[in-house]
Amino acid sequence: MDALPPSLRNFERIINQKRDSALVKSTLAGDEASFSKLMSLYKNKVKALGMGFFKNEADTEDFTQEVFLKVYTKLSTFRGDSLFSTWLTRLAYNIAINSIQRRKEFCSLAESTELEAKDLNPEEQEIRKLTKEAVREAIKELEDRYAVCLDLYFFHDIQYSQISEITGFPENTIKSHIFRAKKILKEKLKELV
Repeated sequence: MDALPPSLRNFERIINQKRDSALVKSTLAGDEASFSKLMSLYKNKVKALGMGFFKNEADTEDFTQEVFLKVYTKLSTFRGDSLFSTWLTRLAYNIAINSIQRRKEFCSLAESTELEAKDLNPEEQEIRKLTKEAVREAIKELEDRYAVCLDLYFFHDIQYSQISEITGFPENTIKSHIFRAKKILKEKLKELV
């Protein structure tokens, strides 16, 4: 989770919202540099989402290009009712879900999460590796609706209200899905402990 206190998080959110709003307006006015700035600000976020779904660089690159092409063509539909990052993530999520439904597979975002292990001894590194593998396998067995909510909340630090905008699930349903997912994971990982 973000280490900033809530008041600073809100301030940072307001600053980012104003910056993004200005970049969107400039882009719509024909300033290509503003769109490039938007892309550079959010490219890693889109790639991380794509990597979780597609699990390989080639498909993730195609996905990222498709998302930003769609952003460019649909930018005039962004009304500013939500944060630009939420609008972008919802658009990317929908593109990924549609692609996955065509493929009939879902790979958790946890797949792309790499934990730093530089300061660990070899035994600790092996334990961490085995733990990561166990968690990945357990997440793969979750229903997609649980896995998606869990991924967005824990791996992308997205708030319930934003997950609701992205997925279309009501907030209470998201809370319930995350609670159930954690309970299922706890049961699946009991033997690991």
